[in-house]
Amino acid sequence: MTSKQISVGIGIPMIVVGALVAVLLAPTQIQIKDTVEFIGSLIGILGVLIFIAGLFVRTTPKITS
Repeated sequence: MTSKQISVGIGIPMIVVGALVAVLLAPTQIQIKDTVEFIGSLIGILGVLIFIAGLFVRTTPKITS
C-alpha cells in the first residue's frame, strides 16, 4: 500500500512539475534557458525514478514473537 502512495503522491507530481518547468518556464528565461530546462528535466527524471521505485517496493512480512 505504501508503494502505491509513494508512486502516486510523489512520483507523478514531480513528473508534472518538471515538465511544466521545462516547457513553460524555460522560454521566459532568456539568459538561463538551458539551466531552467536542465533543472526541469532533472526533476522529471527523478520523478520517474521514484515512480518506478514505488512500483517495485515489496512489503516485508511482520515477524510475530
